[in-house]
Amino acid sequence: MIELLFVACLNATPGVCEERSLLFTDISPMTCMMGAQPELAKWTESHGKWHVEKWSCRIMQTAERDA
Repeated sequence: MIELLFVACLNATPGVCEERSLLFTDISPMTCMMGAQPELAKWTESHGKWHVEKWSCRIMQTAERDA
């Protein structure tokens, strides 16, 4: 499973940020890197009060996630 991990900050209060992620089961890390910007643009469109500050793709370690 690949995780697109990103930090989103409020437009009105840039110091208020949250870590978010999108999960993908059928892509490689390279595909995630190449497709991240369009996915993040879609996320930003539907979450108009937020902007993406930084992002990365990684292989998700299932042991790290809470159930």
